[in-house]
Amino acid sequence: MHRNPYRPRRELATHTVTNQPPPLVDYNAFTTDIALSAALTREGGGWGAERARAYGAIAGGELADLGFTANENPPTLHTFDRYGARIDEVEFHPAYHRAMALAKEHGLHALTWTADRPGAQVVRSALYYLHNQFEAGTACPITMTHAAAAVFARFPDPGRRWLDRVLTAAYDPRVIPAAGKTGLTVGMGMTEKQGGSDVRANTTRAIATGRDGVFTLRGHKWFFSAPMCDLFLVLAREPDGLSCFVLPRWRQDGERNAIDIQRLKSKLGDRSNASSEVEFRDAEAYRIGAPGRGVATIIEMVAQTRLDCMLGSAGLMRQAVVQAIHHARHREAFGQRLIKAPLMAEVLADLALESEAAIAYSMRLARAFEGASEHETQLARLATPVGKYLICKAAPALVNEAQECLGGNGYVEESILPRLYRQAPLNSIWEGSGNVQCLDLLRALAKNPAGAEALATELDAAAGLHPAFDAHCETLRARLTANVDPAGARILAGDIARALQAAILLTGDAPWIGEAFCAARLAPRRPGAYGTAALGEAAAPLLDRAAV
Repeated sequence: MHRNPYRPRRELATHTVTNQPPPLVDYNAFTTDIALSAALTREGGGWGAERARAYGAIAGGELADLGFTANENPPTLHTFDRYGARIDEVEFHPAYHRAMALAKEHGLHALTWTADRPGAQVVRSALYYLHNQFEAGTACPITMTHAAAAVFARFPDPGRRWLDRVLTAAYDPRVIPAAGKTGLTVGMGMTEKQGGSDVRANTTRAIATGRDGVFTLRGHKWFFSAPMCDLFLVLAREPDGLSCFVLPRWRQDGERNAIDIQRLKSKLGDRSNASSEVEFRDAEAYRIGAPGRGVATIIEMVAQTRLDCMLGSAGLMRQAVVQAIHHARHREAFGQRLIKAPLMAEVLADLALESEAAIAYSMRLARAFEGASEHETQLARLATPVGKYLICKAAPALVNEAQECLGGNGYVEESILPRLYRQAPLNSIWEGSGNVQCLDLLRALAKNPAGAEALATELDAAAGLHPAFDAHCETLRARLTANVDPAGARILAGDIARALQAAILLTGDAPWIGEAFCAARLAPRRPGAYGTAALGEAAAPLLDRAAV
């Protein structure tokens, strides 16, 4: 169905259609996002504003329409051809392929590695955030391709075989061997039935063949994302322990590799992309990294995907806020526009505040990932797990609150909000659940005191700018020097993340937002639900800043 039909008939037999907001279509998702624009400049990516402006127009226009179409036409698994020969192919709708092509054309999979200038990761992060607001399914293989490129570059043997075609802007969906394709995408398969996040429990075995670095893998993967990618990074066991392998879809001899797709996951979340369960029946693969060092090999890839989890959740939150404010600005109830109702305005402003804090944090972390100094590197190590914990955990509740602002209109699938809500829990689960992130924080603090020092330096930049912030940081510093009970790791992670969000906002382009954030999130009476932060005079400007 066309998302913005031309001149629909509103005079019906029994009533006239009135008091419905106009369709929110064909808008520039970047130029209307003041918080993103400010963060892009603040974190050193101002040179990419034209890129962001161009992709913002695509995101709020063509990509938004593609997102609906791709999710209304989910992928189909074809295990065999009509003659009974095994093919293990997943068929995607053309809208999915078009969304993938747009993402690759604009560098969402590679700009971090190809721009070769400070701020590259920041600019790429802005583009990825824009994409996620409208089509999160294609963001999955884009994330994995982006993260895998770092592994291929770090280990040129065998990574150099594929790196150039991984980084190219060409999207080539043909089901043929990688050698004949103009561009490649990369998927992942890490977890197994018996272990989940505990990959050290994996049982998939790798056996050296003695020829040209080829191994054979025998085993299974419980979650094998985007199974039509050209290459996959997987973990398998050798005598030395878990190693990382590159698993192509095709063997050296040009035949299909023995990757048997058992079924596609019937999953919550987007319906445009496919996740699968697979078995490897002596599938050909190439070790990448040192034997027995598989987890260490993928560690940078994991960090990159965790940053994308934050950006993805921030994108979902932004789009939910946009939809809620748009509805409230045009809908009347009980004799007034919803946006003018004090309680509704308080709720919407609280959502806008949370959304801005999420993207501000994510973009600051993107700059830290560039590793321009030891401080940035140490900050990234500590801030990644706490940010993923807090931001990804915040998304489902925020999107649900936005749905409430629309009422029943936010519950039907013709709205984007149900899709946002289904997708919202994903990022808190992918690449480590909340508990995994919080325990990772404890390990980082125990092993590397420099991380806590980097955190203190970052927070010191906002010292004295708000009394609630100063009090929060004073308590936090005392807790960082004490032994932390693992049972309290979530409290500590949340408090670190909130402190960093406050510092970023207090020192940003609009310090009044940081002041409102400190009063709402750090004051002694911390709100338990959106709309209880008592934002007062800050509510109206927050709404103006967040609206499109």
